[in-house]
Amino acid sequence: MQTFNVQGMTCGHCVKAVTNAIKTDDPNAEVQVDLGKGEVSVQSVLGAEQVIGLITEEGYTAQVV
Repeated sequence: MQTFNVQGMTCGHCVKAVTNAIKTDDPNAEVQVDLGKGEVSVQSVLGAEQVIGLITEEGYTAQVV
């Protein structure tokens, strides 16, 4: 499980956008979003840099916690 600090998520739409972006590249990924903490936890075959890239493409800033 990888955890990322994601800046800019404010609502359910943000959660859906980030989740869908990751699941598009890895449909079997487990994505858990804690909107209050601004954290996204991902269990996936994708590497950390790939996940950060996908989140960034959605317009958010992400880094590994």
